[in-house]
Amino acid sequence: MELRHLRCFLAVAEELHFAHAAERLHIDQSALSRTIKELEDNLGTPLFIRNTRSTRLTRAGKLFLEHVPRVFAALEQARTSVQDAAAGFHGQLRIALSDGITPSRLSSLMALCRQEDPDIAIRFSEVALSQQIKGLHEDLYDVGFAQSADVGDGILAMPVWSDEVHVAVPARHPLLSYKRIPLDEVLRYPLVMGDPQFCEGYRRQIERILRAVDHEPLVAEQVLSFDLMMALVAAGFAVALASTKQIASSREPGVVARPLAGHSPVLTTYLLRQDAEPSQSLAQFIERVSTIETPVPTSRGVPPDAESAEESEP
Repeated sequence: MELRHLRCFLAVAEELHFAHAAERLHIDQSALSRTIKELEDNLGTPLFIRNTRSTRLTRAGKLFLEHVPRVFAALEQARTSVQDAAAGFHGQLRIALSDGITPSRLSSLMALCRQEDPDIAIRFSEVALSQQIKGLHEDLYDVGFAQSADVGDGILAMPVWSDEVHVAVPARHPLLSYKRIPLDEVLRYPLVMGDPQFCEGYRRQIERILRAVDHEPLVAEQVLSFDLMMALVAAGFAVALASTKQIASSREPGVVARPLAGHSPVLTTYLLRQDAEPSQSLAQFIERVSTIETPVPTSRGVPPDAESAEESEP
């Protein structure tokens, strides 16, 4: 079995179309078919069910697909490790990021790491929570950040940062008549939410907040990034629930942040790692994370842009 077999398998498994996969790989379709046949002969089982109308994975093909991406991930990590060693680094820290973790604290954390431990190279991967957990178990990542503590056995979830949840509202929106917006009033309008797979931890925490009201939200759009979420809010497409850090980091001029009335729910960010004794470099990294403090909320939890508004609360 050669890497070319795995590359061809992965292309067909993702495209589920031999012609499209061949075009993606810049090879003839006949050559692709021969390579897949060689791989199936090597494994002793068909990987695809193919007819004139469709291509789909067999059960064996689905199982094989769970393993092949890890081969390429391990090869990529080996390549970067060699490059880091050639560049003079003495070690590597592999960090997974999920749920659209905002960059403001990460930039402070990375600056501290470069200052205190410049010989350690830091590599980031933006992945879904399920991929992060799987990668931590399989030693593809050393540590991760996500907005979920529901990580199963073998993984530790340490809360590190918390931010109040505010309502992101378009400028000149009726909800701006409130200085603190009741949740049931928020749900009178369409919501833009994070994708339930790519932003799984964020989505779980927001849905727990929404369950406080006996009202089904109207989800107008599900997005993969908070930049797009804030852009849709600024365009007047919907409102959103997000942390103060997430709203502020977007810097969209057409978005106003307002706190919720009655209570101040928070979004918590967790540091995830294997439930095992950390290496020295990882232990030092975790210690640095604890020094990046959660900022103290402004008076009554209302950010400056909300306080400056002239509208009075009904």
